Amino acid sequence: MLLADAGFVRILEVVRTHGPSGAYVAAGLIRNLVWDRHYGRTPDHGRADVDVIYFDTTDQSRDAESRYENALRNAIPGFVWQVRNQARMHMVAGDKPYRDIAEALTHWPETATAVAARQHKGGGLEIVAPFGLADLFDHVLRPTPAILRRDIGIFRARVHERGWLNRWPELRTKTS
Repeated sequence: MLLADAGFVRILEVVRTHGPSGAYVAAGLIRNLVWDRHYGRTPDHGRADVDVIYFDTTDQSRDAESRYENALRNAIPGFVWQVRNQARMHMVAGDKPYRDIAEALTHWPETATAVAARQHKGGGLEIVAPFGLADLFDHVLRPTPAILRRDIGIFRARVHERGWLNRWPELRTKTS
């Protein structure tokens, strides 16, 4: 499904060329594409931020992320690029350091959003989804265990503020 979408493939190619080494596209862009396709809609990639994640323990500065955001913005203007080094995000969340991208994703708010993809030069797609893809394809909004431990209100606020149940009325929320 992801590789069949020309807009998404273009984003993957630009991230591979202009983004951090080994970077992934993650979160809402993937979730929205899958859920929009379920409703027969053409995905509107400009509607979601383009979340780009990578893991680099050698430079955890916000300046490095900003440089990548600027490079991506220059390559494809008009998108809201958010580049985040997952090697430093544990500090934001108050967690112990994450080992890798997969562990960092386990601390994201929803299981269906904790999905990342990157395209290799040969065209193959690599997916990281520590909670699997069932919730994404079954249209289930479920908080991750980390959010359940931290504050379920984060999950509830995101569901309400983002209007997901209005945009995709078949979504089911589960808090267990």
